Amino acid sequence: MINFAIVGAGFIAQKHIDAINNAEGANLVAVCDTNEQRLEEYKELCNVYTDLNEMLEQQTDIDVVNICVPSGLHFKLAEIIAAKGKHIVMEKPMALTSSDSEKIIAIAEKANIKLSVVHPNRFRPAIRALQDIKSKGLFGKLSHANATVRWNRGQEYYDQAAWRGTKEFDGGVLMNQAIHNLDLFIWFMGPIKSVQAMAATRLRDIETEDVAVGVVEFESGALGVIEAATTIYPKNLEESLSIFGEAGTVKVGGPNAIYFETLNVSDINEEEKNKLIENIKEDPFGKPGHQWIIEDMVRAVETNTEPVVTGKDGLAPVKLIESFLESAETGKKVFLQ
Repeated sequence: MINFAIVGAGFIAQKHIDAINNAEGANLVAVCDTNEQRLEEYKELCNVYTDLNEMLEQQTDIDVVNICVPSGLHFKLAEIIAAKGKHIVMEKPMALTSSDSEKIIAIAEKANIKLSVVHPNRFRPAIRALQDIKSKGLFGKLSHANATVRWNRGQEYYDQAAWRGTKEFDGGVLMNQAIHNLDLFIWFMGPIKSVQAMAATRLRDIETEDVAVGVVEFESGALGVIEAATTIYPKNLEESLSIFGEAGTVKVGGPNAIYFETLNVSDINEEEKNKLIENIKEDPFGKPGHQWIIEDMVRAVETNTEPVVTGKDGLAPVKLIESFLESAETGKKVFLQ
């Protein structure tokens, strides 16, 4: 068994706990949070701590620590955990800057520990099927792609915690809500060469953007369009990823990018297409993405291999978002290299 601990007992921690409890080969041994009240519900489940250093010193059986604190604290905690030789599962975003993300990668490499970033949408059935189509070259030459997140996060969402919507600890719609979609955008289309964008804070009383639009050029020469907003009334409308190539047009959509809304690929006949669409409708989420991440970390530790979603994977969307916001601020095209 690989023993896991969690630091940060907020909302997302429950997904990690469920994933660890359901994952083969994983065992939860500790939860840490500076807020004692949050720890009450976990006291019968595992050991609890209010100090990370104390947990790492006393709980010597920990193999992996899952970082679930506000994003602005990721680098600081990763540094402490890596110094103790513990592997890391990092909640998204990896960090709020590419500089901190690169530092996390460097300290993990120096400490010879595994680092995995939580981008669980890669494991949804429709996304896995889309990746299979892409990996087989069935799209042919790619022309462009579209990443869209049209969600609602009302003011009450941001008011739940003082760190939400701040530049120091949280980030805006791109870093917080759209980052999983942007991870898929890059995963399918490859490295990005340049971005030109606009962003604004239109409806929410926050420091960061609540709506952003932009265009990108991939290193392959393909183009892309990004739209992200938390200003949609009255509820989430759409999260989608569309890919267009010389032999295929595919859109994965719905409120959370889980269904094939369009599936037209020259080498997939009508019967195969309908079967694939129906199979995904029957089980659109499949095994929870967090469980995939935990089981993959167990595999990586046991076999001494790299996790499927690496630190470099986590860096890519952070670098895109950073460049996106720089372009929005300066009004100029920004080159990522």
